Amino acid sequence: MTLKIKHIFYLTGINLLYACVSLFSKSASLCPFLSWQYILWLVGAVGIMGIYAICWQQILKHIKLSTAFMFKGTSLIFIMLIAWMVFGEQITLNNIIGACVIITGIALYAKE
Repeated sequence: MTLKIKHIFYLTGINLLYACVSLFSKSASLCPFLSWQYILWLVGAVGIMGIYAICWQQILKHIKLSTAFMFKGTSLIFIMLIAWMVFGEQITLNNIIGACVIITGIALYAKE
């Protein structure tokens, strides 16, 4: 099985979807416990996880698990960017260095 460009885009997309679970979870945490908004955000998070699980299984039909799992690191980068854009959280130098290490690792692995 070879890693094709379409698989890279697909993996990146589903990891962005996975990162959105953090957005929904953080939004739920800002609501009063067991309020209708809290429950709505959590139901959204579970729904996204369900869609993600189905997409993850579909991509595993086309690429090796080790290759697919390597791309899960991109979700950490997406979470950092979402937290910055939506919640105004700070991106530190350590965050940037970590993101560069993740991207470098993926690029080196994908080059094999």
